[in-house]
Amino acid sequence: MKTFAAFCFGVCFISFTVCSPVWAETFVYPKAQGDSTDISFYEGPADCRTLDNIETGAIEKVILCIGDGMGFNEVGLARQAGVGLKKKLWMERLPVTGIVRTFSGNNAVTDSAAAGTALACGIKTSNGTIGMNKDGVAYHSILEALALKGWRTGLVATSTISHATPASFGSHVASRGSEADIAWQLLENRIGVMFGGGRKHWLPDGLNGGVRKDKQNLIERARGYGYAVAYSKEQMDQVTDGPVLGLFADDGLTTLKPEPMLSEMAAKAISLLNQPGGEWFAPRPRFFMMVEGSQIDWAGHDNDTDNNIRQTLLFDMAIKEVVEFAMKDRHTLVIVTADHETGGLQLRASSTQPTRFKADWHSKGHSGADVPLYAFGPGARAFAGVQDNTQIPQKIAALTGVNVFPAVKETEAVASKN
Repeated sequence: MKTFAAFCFGVCFISFTVCSPVWAETFVYPKAQGDSTDISFYEGPADCRTLDNIETGAIEKVILCIGDGMGFNEVGLARQAGVGLKKKLWMERLPVTGIVRTFSGNNAVTDSAAAGTALACGIKTSNGTIGMNKDGVAYHSILEALALKGWRTGLVATSTISHATPASFGSHVASRGSEADIAWQLLENRIGVMFGGGRKHWLPDGLNGGVRKDKQNLIERARGYGYAVAYSKEQMDQVTDGPVLGLFADDGLTTLKPEPMLSEMAAKAISLLNQPGGEWFAPRPRFFMMVEGSQIDWAGHDNDTDNNIRQTLLFDMAIKEVVEFAMKDRHTLVIVTADHETGGLQLRASSTQPTRFKADWHSKGHSGADVPLYAFGPGARAFAGVQDNTQIPQKIAALTGVNVFPAVKETEAVASKN
């Protein structure tokens, strides 16, 4: 088996320079187009029956989908708008359901950093902290643990790729605000596919909107490691092999065309991670991927009902792509959950439309509400029932043969032998 030694980095770099498009750092993002309340993109399932689970077979892929800020009522509100009260969203067709507790290590109401750390590393930590416990000790994420076993890895988000939730799977910092440090660590962790926003955190201060004070150009560094780089949907579509870094906005995505939609990013990431042959950071196509619908949370903070519905339905379209792949593959464990609920959303009767919910927001912040979990595929039944958010990566670790988890980052014997 080849290793990714210096020679291979050189070969990979030459290959991507010759075979993949390279785009100048002067690329200008096209202006967002469309109505932020338009949900005509949504295609609900025609069949609302619960899917038959795939019970047997080795788990070769794990796709964890996180709806940031998505509580039970956000799902219900999106269902009403997308398919009607009597039908189901794609996530609601999954055969295994659970309830997840979300409190953090220092607060009954978590933030995305502590919740992301719980979902990634299997430990409680203080709000604002990424990939570390309350004492500043770094822990392996489930992504890192599986990478040590030879699995390919991917992160997809509509926030900056260095935002709290994706950051929790590939970085370890005391403050979620340290996005320049997070971007560096994501790259040094050699995460094979990274799609999202946040280009400014990858470029030096003074270069095309870059904000890095250390003057490092991480995009050029990524190219040196063999990454193809994409700034638009068209460029993303041209990439035929990983690893790839897709940065589709300077900050968070607009989630409007001509940017790639979350479903398109998820589908492309799956196709790259599942591609046989080619050797980039892993010997064969087993992979772990996290997909985040980041802006359900942002709409919740704004108490923006229309955008909350839209962001949840965008997330559900990504789940459609994931589930359709998993049904064909038969070796993929799919888990859909949330890091916390945002906005204290309640659904009350409408005085003018008695057969419809009316959104009633009670906060501009997070709430301590439990959140839903939906699962499908081999091992899915382990996620039924009431559980703590830290148990989710612990269960993934047990199902995929990771010997020690949670594990302090310095521990070498995290992965079992293949």
